[in-house]
Amino acid sequence: MIRWFAAILGYTFFRFPGAILGFLIGSLLDNLIGKKGSSFQQVFQPQQGDRVTPADFELNLLSLASLVIKADGTVNKSELDYVRQYFVQAYGAERANATFRVFNEVIKKRQVSAVHICQLLRSRTRYESRLQILHFLFSIANADGHVSNPEVAEIHKISGYLGVQFRDFESIKAMFFKNPDSAYKILEIERTATDLEVKAAYRNMAKKYHPDKLQHMDAAYQKGAEEKFRKVREAYEQLQKERGF
Repeated sequence: MIRWFAAILGYTFFRFPGAILGFLIGSLLDNLIGKKGSSFQQVFQPQQGDRVTPADFELNLLSLASLVIKADGTVNKSELDYVRQYFVQAYGAERANATFRVFNEVIKKRQVSAVHICQLLRSRTRYESRLQILHFLFSIANADGHVSNPEVAEIHKISGYLGVQFRDFESIKAMFFKNPDSAYKILEIERTATDLEVKAAYRNMAKKYHPDKLQHMDAAYQKGAEEKFRKVREAYEQLQKERGF
């Protein structure tokens, strides 16, 4: 089958994770060719529309995930498991099991162009979708209970390529780090903000991260949006308690 041929090629010629991404690409091609009569050329030709196809989005997301997983020089099983669980939730157990059969067996290094991937996503996805991509990448890094500095640096680079504003990057990052300023960073305000400014910031962030903004995406992404929304609410409630209003 195409997926196994692609996996063999990936293992032979690439570094991280060659067989993994080869298998994933092959699986998607098998699916597209079998169900839609597509061809290799149709899958990889530049898209003419203003949206990323589901197959391309899945491949791009996995490629960005691989960059975060390898960022600190180690491949952590809990991070791999998190990615797999995401795909189970998003696409169903049968497809996920087939996809990650090779994902858990062959771990090598491979160069992935974050710039190229993010340019595509930046031009053809909504801003709130790109915010959710960042949350997903931080969730992968945090799967082992700790987000390392190299992982933060890698996600920061990806964030810049995606055109995400620095304050939004810092807001999402703060959701994974507990310190005295976390609540302020999540709400994108300074510690010197007045109570009225805190309330206004909460309203603004609640609108920005409201799950309804991701209704066009799959259930796994909507769950992530709910988690971001919950973090915003918790940050606001923490400041309410600290300030007594």
